Amino acid sequence: MLHDAVRLLIVGVNPGLWTAAVNAPFARPGNRFWPSLHRAGLTDRQLDVTHGLSDADAAHLRERGIGITNLVARASVRADELGAEELRLGHHRLEGLVQGLHAGTGRLPVVAVAGITAFRTAWGDRHAQLGRQEGRVAGAPLWVVPQPSGLNAHENIDTLADKWRQVAAEVDWPAGLSRRRPSGR
Repeated sequence: MLHDAVRLLIVGVNPGLWTAAVNAPFARPGNRFWPSLHRAGLTDRQLDVTHGLSDADAAHLRERGIGITNLVARASVRADELGAEELRLGHHRLEGLVQGLHAGTGRLPVVAVAGITAFRTAWGDRHAQLGRQEGRVAGAPLWVVPQPSGLNAHENIDTLADKWRQVAAEVDWPAGLSRRRPSGR
């Protein structure tokens, strides 16, 4: 789900089986990704992609400058089923993807990888921590945020939203694009 106006490139580990079946990122019911993005103000409304990504929702993400991809394209029940080599190859593929986005627009997106364990393997840095990384991806600023799956008991929608707000603060949003906190929070 990439386009030429990507300002924030969100990188999942790999699609789960539900996500692959409906062809929409982070689609499994109960996944906290979309609620946390909305609560962080990155989307103007709560997106429900459990049955697929609607044209209107895809257009909304494009307008917001949000692109989504994965380190590994192969679907699995759990991300820990992936091999280290698959994750390392995904890191190298991501480098090329970011270079292509930069060549197409002349600007680098902020890159946010959702999943510290996969990041540590893919980047070969077993001591990496969540947050802004010293390294970059093809020159682009690099963040690691927690995996939003319900399997990650250390996080909830509010803590995930706080981390997305930190990432969003570094993004060069277009003039007039508000990242306001949704009402009610």
